[in-house]
Amino acid sequence: MPAQVTGVYADLYAWENLYSAWRKAARGKRMRGPAAAFEYRLEDNLIRLQAELAEERYQPGAYASFTIHEPKRRLISAAPFRDRVVHHALCNIIEPAFERSFIAHSYANRIDKGTHRALDQCQTWARRYPYVLQCDLRQFFPSIDHAILRRTLHRHIQDGAIRRLIDRILASGVGVLAEEYEMVYFPGDDLFAVNRPRGLPIGNLTSQFWANCYMNPFDHFVTRELGCTAYLRYVDDFLLFGDDKRTLWAWKQAIVARLAKLRLTLHAGSAQVKPVTQGIPFLGFVVYPTHRLLKRRKGIAYRRKLRDLLRRYDGSVPARVPIDRSVRGWINHVRYGDTWGLRKAVLKAVKL
Repeated sequence: MPAQVTGVYADLYAWENLYSAWRKAARGKRMRGPAAAFEYRLEDNLIRLQAELAEERYQPGAYASFTIHEPKRRLISAAPFRDRVVHHALCNIIEPAFERSFIAHSYANRIDKGTHRALDQCQTWARRYPYVLQCDLRQFFPSIDHAILRRTLHRHIQDGAIRRLIDRILASGVGVLAEEYEMVYFPGDDLFAVNRPRGLPIGNLTSQFWANCYMNPFDHFVTRELGCTAYLRYVDDFLLFGDDKRTLWAWKQAIVARLAKLRLTLHAGSAQVKPVTQGIPFLGFVVYPTHRLLKRRKGIAYRRKLRDLLRRYDGSVPARVPIDRSVRGWINHVRYGDTWGLRKAVLKAVKL
């Protein structure tokens, strides 16, 4: 029986939890407008939020949306800062119960997991198995079905007030990604299926966490029912390793059928079985059994970004800070691949 969240709504709006949630929401953003404005009257804002939550009067605000184009085009929808505090407060309470049910090799948005550990595990299995089935999901966040997600969350959450809060947050995101979704009809659908509430705004902490909750039954299907012991997932990208092609192709057919129950579909063209020696494009790198290379377009994109930063540099000390921060962050990421030559070439361009 899964761990349950019950009788803990008062813990959600307790002062200690709200203060912790504010600190998490403000991390790295305290000098920016919305976070700074909230902090200017921090106690008043937290007390107001506490009262709204205690009396179940809290209503999420409107999203601000913008488009990013790297690593690929995505519509990001940011909730108001006070709502982000609530998202952190909610996750503080419910996340531990779900975390215990997640598989070990789900790596996105989890403590002590992340991109680099996913790459390490990918390479470990690439050295052990000759073949890989690589899959990614079409329009994942826009496709997430609210009715299915709500049932998944409610199996763990018995507290009625927390359920109602989740429903309000879910409802606030209906339609935000409507233009990003191309309708897919599944067996048994009628024409009204187009009206099913769907989509989680990319940018919410709750969206990242709930995406793992949504995919968790699928993760267990692959590892338990299919018996794939070398499976890992990072958000909507996942890999299955095996000893022979026939088994992996059979698994793919079973995966397609199982994903349909979640109203999700694969990018069919990229879901192929291939030898690991061909390289596995994954999380910005190409992973081989013996080494890792940064994807070429990633290197080109960073050179372009760095040139733009250098072009705007006016020689002052404050103007140098974002350049130093950018270069350090990039190096810390790409050092997880065989990129020594690339790093030397890029750093030669930085002559301040």
